Formats: sequence, structure tokens, C-alpha cells
Amino acid sequence: MKRQGYNLSVLMLAMYGMAALPAQAQQTDANSEQEAKVEVISVTGSRISRRDETEGSPIQTLTKADMEVKGALSLGDVLQDMPAVGGSLNDNGSAGTSHGTASVNLRNLGENRSLILVNGNRWVNGAGSRGFRDFVDLNTIPYAIIDSVEVLQDGATAIYGADAIAGVVNIQTLKDYSGAKVKAYVGQTSKSDRETINLDGVVGTDIGAHNLMFSASYSKQKPIMTQDRALTALPLNGLPLGSAEGLFRENNLSNVLGFTIPAQGITRDPNADGNNIANWRAATTNDRFNRYYDNYVVGPSERLSLYGQGVFQLGDMGVFTDTVVRVEALHNERTSDQQFSSVIPTVNGSRGFIIANDPRVNPFGVEFSGNDFVLTNFFVDNGLRRNEQKVKTDRVGLGIEGYLPGDWRWDAFASWAQNKGSFTSYNQMHFDKLALGLRACDATGITADISDLQAGCVPVNMFNPLTAQMVDYINFTGHDENKTEQLHGRFNLTNAIASLPAGDLLMAAGGEYRKEKGTDTPDQIINSAARVTNYNTTSSSPRTGTEGQYDLYEAYAEFNIPLLADVAFAEYLELNLASRYSDYSTFGSTTNSKVGLVYRPITDVMLRATWAQGFRAPSLLELYEGERESFSPVTDPCSANKTLVGCSGVPAGYVQDEANVPITVGGNLQLTPETSVNRSAGIVYTPAQLENFSITLDWYNIQIENTISTFGTQNLLDLCAFTGRNCNVISREANGKISNVTDGPVNLNRTEVTGVDAVARYRLNSEIGRWDFTASVSKLNELLEVSTLNDGSEVVLDKAGSAGVREAYPEWRGTLSAQWQYDAWSAAYNVRYIGDSTETFANAPRHIGSIAYHGVSAGYKFEPGLALRVGVNNLFDKQPPVSLVNVNINFDQQTYNAVGRFLYLQLSYEF
Repeated sequence: MKRQGYNLSVLMLAMYGMAALPAQAQQTDANSEQEAKVEVISVTGSRISRRDETEGSPIQTLTKADMEVKGALSLGDVLQDMPAVGGSLNDNGSAGTSHGTASVNLRNLGENRSLILVNGNRWVNGAGSRGFRDFVDLNTIPYAIIDSVEVLQDGATAIYGADAIAGVVNIQTLKDYSGAKVKAYVGQTSKSDRETINLDGVVGTDIGAHNLMFSASYSKQKPIMTQDRALTALPLNGLPLGSAEGLFRENNLSNVLGFTIPAQGITRDPNADGNNIANWRAATTNDRFNRYYDNYVVGPSERLSLYGQGVFQLGDMGVFTDTVVRVEALHNERTSDQQFSSVIPTVNGSRGFIIANDPRVNPFGVEFSGNDFVLTNFFVDNGLRRNEQKVKTDRVGLGIEGYLPGDWRWDAFASWAQNKGSFTSYNQMHFDKLALGLRACDATGITADISDLQAGCVPVNMFNPLTAQMVDYINFTGHDENKTEQLHGRFNLTNAIASLPAGDLLMAAGGEYRKEKGTDTPDQIINSAARVTNYNTTSSSPRTGTEGQYDLYEAYAEFNIPLLADVAFAEYLELNLASRYSDYSTFGSTTNSKVGLVYRPITDVMLRATWAQGFRAPSLLELYEGERESFSPVTDPCSANKTLVGCSGVPAGYVQDEANVPITVGGNLQLTPETSVNRSAGIVYTPAQLENFSITLDWYNIQIENTISTFGTQNLLDLCAFTGRNCNVISREANGKISNVTDGPVNLNRTEVTGVDAVARYRLNSEIGRWDFTASVSKLNELLEVSTLNDGSEVVLDKAGSAGVREAYPEWRGTLSAQWQYDAWSAAYNVRYIGDSTETFANAPRHIGSIAYHGVSAGYKFEPGLALRVGVNNLFDKQPPVSLVNVNINFDQQTYNAVGRFLYLQLSYEF
């Protein structure tokens, strides 16, 4: 595929920081090659190394000190507080999709449209629980080695390649560290849960001109249970019908019990002997069960990280001068889990279950084998389901940099990385064993080989509490594995290539190679065909295993072109150009470019603007995800109207009898890349009369074409029925009943986001200490999604100010921080604001109020290297606003946090 747009001769760039370029850039002097090299700076958003910084696009920098005053223990905790970041995966909940990962969702455009770099280099994508991820898991990056974080809030495809549509997060690690530092951290909530410990150690030493560094860290956080927060103790949508004792329905049961069986079926009271049929009574709508008790509001996590680094000064080697070699190695382990209600094994006759007429399994004296009986239990005797993840990240990297004749600076980097996940599902149920046990282990009529199931078979009586022997027989533990691998190499070259009247013309150019691979190996038993029933073998959803890979070659070039300097109304004017050519093995080639202008009419004011093309190649997950079965509630249009264009062949007598239809979710090899255009314009004001003060205001607009998304089962049915499009993804039985709908990712939609960011900073040095103030505000003006209706037309939905399931798009977000330091004393205050939004519940709008989280901390440095800090996060113990569309958990897990007031103490010693 050829991308239309600028080619390599039409280029772009962006630069970052707050200082102005000097009126005349320093000239390259061929006679000074033997002198010490002038220090150069490389800032996120440009591969060009320059002698000064300027900010051509919006960027925010967080130092380690900025992060530590918040009492954070992970990068996700820090980044998710930023106003430009939308709802992101975190430790909240068991019903969410994080499964122990942490992500960053810049501009509300999704985790896979935000590029994560470490020291300017790609990081391997995360492992998932139903296949590999297509974004970086921030929990795989050790927090202890982070020195600072730069967040570029602008498109950077031309600089760094795919996935940088919404922006770039570049994590800078410690370099050339000499000394030793240990840190201990403990904390818990004011309700005495979420107990947290963290231990970090960093040691570095100089050996001549070389440096060696090693870091180790360990972190453990305990969960918060649903019943321990008033917000989540009971689902606001109501408790489900049912009981631990079970609900049973069968048409002919009235003859046995002597009373009419209601629609709810029959049940028994707690502790009543189910083998005595006199104890069974008619169930009522008051027979409810809290299946969400003992679920997690916030899940547990345990992490161990080891990191080693060597920096070797090789000096001059022929034409290569000032050569430096950097070697790094990482091993990171993360263990997390989610806890759910016990298995709900709906035993339907239509699924092939039979309950034998045997007193060991059935007290009613008749066999149940027809399609009209249903037995539903909450199997509390079986134990709560628990899904555990063990994820190991390994990475090795080699970097070399130095100078060539003529003051050309070059650097190269190569890395191999792997994320390997092992996922264990405890206390699942083996349905084939359950079905055989309900038959009292009688295999009559079963033609498949079930010798393995018969070995040790125990008759199972679901009408009474399960015995330990029954649980041991029917319990099942599933085990899946998946991994992602990345091979990455790049080369950069930069220098001033010409002297212009306004300064040096700077250039950078280079190439890059990357290979991505993912493998998903699901449990063989879960995936095997059922032999006793016509349902699934276990209570876990089957899915097909998969493996996919792609590689790409890229070349890029950048130019910083000074146009004017020291003239009337133009203290400085610079044009920035960049372009990147990418050739993918999966879809072909594309060229993406960027153009930027930096204009300083006077010393105090800088104006900036950028226009950039972007693209995102379909990820391994979107292309190759293995198929898995699920169900979706829908209304079949062909049930009401057989004359619709897409209902050809549906029998005239067909009437939909079941709302939940089977669906298959998986990858789509026909996907094409997303393309985007990013526009931004801003102003930076640094008044000379107010030292150490700055304020920035930036407008942005991002338009994405061919947005990759899941269309939705109901939309697919409507699209086929009313327009005849995409009918090939729908399968029907001869009687017209839907047997399957394939609902994978497709290129269907367009997305557009527009907003404004403002950041103000001020440092005040006074007799009573140094004060640092930062305020950051983001206004979301529009978040448009263009979707195809059932008649083929398009509708534009503006999500700005709305809220949905696990996603909220408030128009306003902001943060404010104040830090004070005087001699050995320090203190900090911060507040995070999330504006109000509106969700739609029961076809009516419902207001969700704004919320502000406050945090305070204070510290003291003892001599000769001991430091103490204590703090409180969420000082006023704010709980998330109630959401009725986020059923069962009652709040939006990816936008808000239900931890409550959290107190912590940190001790560090540096020597």
C-alpha cells in the first residue's frame, strides 16, 4: 500500500523545551576537532541533537522528584493522573480487562495509539490473558531505574514510526550513576487494607572512565474487597436471581412435589437437607444471591525487577572519536490475580446434561433428561474462581555512540525483548466430569472414549452441599501461555550541514528495523470438544491458539531550518521538516511527514504550529488473535421481516427464540492501516519581568481514518439485514436460527478529537525556601466517532462530556501541585480534578459529578544521607461517583479509583 502525501524530499520536525535558540548558532570550525566536544541535547520528538532546546510542540517533563512526592510506586500511577490521559487500565476490579497490566491512553484515543519509548527506544508489548497485548504494559518497566519522563502530546509518526498518533511517552533511565541508594516504602488505607510494601536498591560505581550500575526492586500490594467499600458492597443494578442452594425448573416436577412450579423454579432454605424433597419450596423473586461478595475492588500485585547497566568509554578509534558503549539487561517479574464468584454451572437438558434417577445424585425419584429442565447453582462449595498471571519480561540492549570527522554525531542501538505470560485459572469446573457425575458415572449411550473421565468418577449431587470428593473430581485448573517478542535496531546520524544567515541548518537521518512476534497457546482441555454434553468441556471459554509476526524497515530524515533571526518582528523563525518511509511485511509501504514552525516575535513570546501525518499498522492482536467463543444479546431483524435485503433464505416461519446468540471473536487478516492527520498550534509566554514563570496554551486536532474497531454484533446483524453488507460473517441453521456471528476488528469508522491544553509553571526563591507551582488543564472540545448505521448511512457521535462502560470523557481535567523546600525540610500538595460527565441509563441522561483527589506529603533529610517522607493520598477519602451503566462494580474502573485515603511512609538512605 502506498500512502499518499509528502515524500522524503518534503520533511518535518518538532523541538522541545523553553529556552530560545541563540541569535546566531555556533559555527562548525574544522580546526577545532581536537577540542572538547560541545555538549548537545536530544529531546523527545526529534532525533536531532542540538546545542540548545526549544519547544516546537507540547511536551511535559516529570522528574523522579516530581513523581516521588506523590507517593507513587509505578509509572502507571503517575501518568494516569495527567489531564491529557483518558481512562486507562489499572489495578481496579476483577471484571475489567487489565489483568495486572497498566497502560496510558493519551487523548482518549486508546492505549495502542500512544507510543512508549525507553531512552528513545521501542519497548516490547505486554502479555495478555486472552492472547497477547498490542500496547506496552507499564508494569514491565522498573520504577526504580526511571530518572524522568517526557510526554509529547503531539503526533510523532515521522520521528518514531507507527503507534505515535496520540503522542509519545519517553522514559529516561538513570545513566552513569555513581553511589548507592536504598529505599523502603510502606503504606495502607485508612480502612487498614491495601497494605503495600516496596524495597528499592541502586548501586553504581566508576571504574576508571567506565561505569557499572545495578538496580533491584520488590513491590507487593494487597487487594481491597468489594464488601469493604460502601460503593461496591452491593450491585446497584440489583442482585441476580439465585441462591447457593440452587434454583431448579422442570415441567413435570409439580407431580412429584404436589404444588405448581413458578417461573423461578424451586429452591431450599440454607442448611436444609436437599435429599428430603419436603424441604424444597417454590422460589420467589426474593431469592437473590450476592455473587460479587469477595470480588476485588482493587487487585493484588507483586513485582520483582532486576536491572544491570554498563557504560564503557572507548575513546578514539580511528575515525570514530569519543566512542561510548552502553550495555543493559533487564529481568522483571509480575504476579497478579483476579477473584470472581464461584462457577455458575447452568445444567440444561438442552446442553446434553442428564440427572440420573439415582438417590446418590437425585432425591426426586425421576430422571431428568429432557430439554425443559434447568438447574442453576452458585457453587460456593467449589471455591471462588481466581485467575492468576505470572508475567516475565526479559530484555537486553546494546548501544554505541560517538563522533565522526566533521563533528558528525552518531548512535546505534539494538535490543531483543520478550514478555512471557503464564495464566492459571483456579476453581473452574470440568463440565464433562460434572455431566458424568450427574449420571451417577453411568456411561450408557456415550460413544466417545471417556475412560479418562471414568477413572475416579464420583457421583455428584447438586441438590445438597458438595462433598470434598465431589469437588476434587469436578474442579478444573486451566493453564494458558502467551508471549510477545521484539527485535529492534536503529541508527542515527546528526550534524549541522550548512551555515545560514539565521543560524545552522541542522539535520538528522537514520534507519530502523523492527520485528514483532506473538504466540498464544491456550489450554488443550479447555479447547477440546465436549464428549459427554453438547456444550463446552469446561466453564472456561475455548479459543484457538495463534501465532503471528511481521517486520518492517524504515528510513527517516529531519531538518531544522533557521529562517530569520534578529530582525524586526522576528527575533527568531525556524522551519522544522521530517519524513519517514516505512515498509511493512504485512501491508506494504507508507510515507509520513511532518511540518512545524517556531516563531519568536519577541523574547517573551514563542508561537508554534505543526502539521503531521500519522499511521498505525494493524497490531499482531488485531491481525492474528485466535478465535474464541462468546455470546451477545441481540434482536434479529430477520425475525420480524423476512423481506429485508439481507434476509434472503431465512424461512418464513422463523421466529427468534433466544436473545443471546453465539459469536466468534478473533483477528482479521484483511485489516489495513489507520491513517491520521495531526494539527496543533500554541503559544509559550515567558515574561522577562517575572523570572522562572512560563505559561503555555496549545490547541490540537487529530483526525483518524479507517479506525480499527469492533463493529458490534447487533450492528453487524442490522447492516446485513438492511443493506446486504457483511452478511458473510453471519451463519444460520436451516430453520433460520443464528448459529454464529464473527465479530472481529474491521476498518469502518472515523475518529476525530479536538481540545486545548494549558500549563503554567512558576518557581519562587524566597527567604523561607524554594516554591515550585505547576498547574495543568485539558479541555476536551470534541471526540467524534463516525459510525455506519443499519441503512449504510453515517452518524457522527460526539463523546465529549459523556460516560459509558469503563470509559468517561469529561470535558475538563486538571492537576495542581505545589512543592516547598527549605534546607532539610520539604512539603508538597497536589490535587487532581476530573470534571463531570453524562451517562445514558434506561434511555435517559444521568449526570455524573466532578471529583477532586487531594494529596499531601512532607519530608526531612537527616545527615549524612537518611531521608524520611510521609504522605496521604486522597486526603478527604473521596470515592468515585456512582455509575449505573458500570453494572455490578458501580463505578468506572478505568477513570476513577476506589482505594480511598491512603497513608504511606518512605525511608531512603544514600551513600
